[in-house]
Amino acid sequence: MLAFRRAAPVAVVMAACNGGSVAHRVEPSRRIAEAEAAPVTTGDSGMSLTHALRTRRSVREFRADRLSAAELSQLAWSAQGITHEAGYRTAPSAGALYPLELYLATADGLFRYRPSGDRILPFSAGDLREAMKNAAHGQEAVGEAAAVFVIAAVYSRTAAKYGPDRGARYVHLEAGHAAQNLLLQATALGLGAVPVGAFDDAALHRALGLPRDEMPLYLIPVGRPRR
Repeated sequence: MLAFRRAAPVAVVMAACNGGSVAHRVEPSRRIAEAEAAPVTTGDSGMSLTHALRTRRSVREFRADRLSAAELSQLAWSAQGITHEAGYRTAPSAGALYPLELYLATADGLFRYRPSGDRILPFSAGDLREAMKNAAHGQEAVGEAAAVFVIAAVYSRTAAKYGPDRGARYVHLEAGHAAQNLLLQATALGLGAVPVGAFDDAALHRALGLPRDEMPLYLIPVGRPRR
């Protein structure tokens, strides 16, 4: 059974911008922030890993249907969820330094996933998918998907131990691990998804209002396939 947690009626979210911190007062989405569904982390999902691997395909056309809070939570957990009391996550990370940050954009706004407690928190208000599509050179999947997951990275977390060159390699490998987890989870849930790497980095960063030290690496539109 999925457990639901009640969030505060209003959240104050901090985002770094132009070298400083700007407070955004955001009304949380009723679909996520006020009723967050805990992901299912034990038991059988109903689809074997072998079947998910065999049937995963890139899907670029989606129906207009929204995704449920439970589906969004499950997808976020698959990419960056905590799976061990020591803080280890679903995707391997060099030195267990975890440089990745996960966001999701829906019609209700931009949200940030916090692995601790499996929380999906409001980051900014407004539907950013059209602006994200423009930054992604007009790719329709980015604008049409019910949710667009954003994998961003703070390179300094890994570079501090491994240096800038090797650290960057490890960050990019980790982004691939997280993306594949999310793609396979989408398949297991009967959803469609596609990894998108073609976008204007600076334009996407501005559209999302990310902190200065977070660089977007991957977009993953997810939705119900248009059959």
